[in-house]
Amino acid sequence: MTDLGRRGVVSLGAAVVLAACTSTTKGAGGGGEVRTDVKPLERRFPAFGPLSRAHWLGTALGTDSRGSVPGPTDVRVVGTARLRAGAVAALTAARHRSFQPGTPSRVPGELVEFVPAGARWVRCDAFDRDMTGGRYSGAFLLDPGTDTVYFDAINPRVSAGSGP
Repeated sequence: MTDLGRRGVVSLGAAVVLAACTSTTKGAGGGGEVRTDVKPLERRFPAFGPLSRAHWLGTALGTDSRGSVPGPTDVRVVGTARLRAGAVAALTAARHRSFQPGTPSRVPGELVEFVPAGARWVRCDAFDRDMTGGRYSGAFLLDPGTDTVYFDAINPRVSAGSGP
């Protein structure tokens, strides 16, 4: 490869093409619009039961403006939602789970204002595995004081029997 090729410049006969030197992953939030609909979340996370006051993003990872080779696209679904009163206490009371204090990581800027101030988040690896069923990656933090869940999952699947 010539020195020009290593710098992202490729000569194609008489034409010169400059390759973009940008990441193929969008930013933490991806600049998307914050969604408030709960049905897509309820279909993906049925263990939480009915949800309200949801604020979330669905961000395609690995997309770029260069027309990459087509293929599967990973989607990050991240946000907060309110569970029915007492739901977090019921979830964290399960004997086979050991919830520990935790902190949401990589909170997209678009969602910061929707994360409850003063939340006392707890999380549990076993609970994460139960939620994902081993079919996708995800982290779920719960705040018993506000009955709020913070979720951050890659490719969460619609639960069987939850509709389209």
